[in-house]
Amino acid sequence: MFTGLIQCLGTLTRLDGSHLKIECLPLPHNPILADLALGDSVAVDGVCLTVETQVPQGFIATASPETLTRSTLGQLSDGAVVNLEGSLRVGSKIGGHFVTGHVDGLGRLDRAIATANTWELRFLVPDAHLARYIVSKGSIAVNGISLTVADCSDRGDWFTVAVIPVTYTETNLQHLQAGQAVNLEGDILGKYAEKFLSTPAAPPPAPDISLGFLAEHGYL
Repeated sequence: MFTGLIQCLGTLTRLDGSHLKIECLPLPHNPILADLALGDSVAVDGVCLTVETQVPQGFIATASPETLTRSTLGQLSDGAVVNLEGSLRVGSKIGGHFVTGHVDGLGRLDRAIATANTWELRFLVPDAHLARYIVSKGSIAVNGISLTVADCSDRGDWFTVAVIPVTYTETNLQHLQAGQAVNLEGDILGKYAEKFLSTPAAPPPAPDISLGFLAEHGYL
């Protein structure tokens, strides 16, 4: 579980078809490297990966064929800059929203416009299965970044976000080009709400009719 608050940037190197090396960009204090251990979960551009091998400035992880197909990790070239976040710890502050690291699908940057105080980014969402989870003022994870939907179409096939300068400059949003794919994860609360509303409640189990049951209810 993550919060969508990016802790640092890193670079990705493809060792082979499924093994990825992630190296953190140097910082005076790097929260990812400070207590990194084998078996830890790290969100890489919003994709939850498990630390299998530690290297001096990062780690090596295996991405399954499903992960490579569903996310941008199968498309990124060596040296690509990725967002990194360590898993949420008990007692930690939740400044974003609950992010699972299980990407729902891909979106594409349509345009990025600098305003006086923010960057306004517009994304296209071609997958209707994912688009239905996008609602105005709701939460969305873009490359693992917790963002608030400023506006969207009724179908959710496009949405906009307003990104403050610190988020823009300290994540890989600054490197996105128009048409470039991004990982999207809808708010898990919306998915559970949809499940509860669309699944009929199971009827209560029939009572076990016995002499004891009849006597208890005044039939004997």
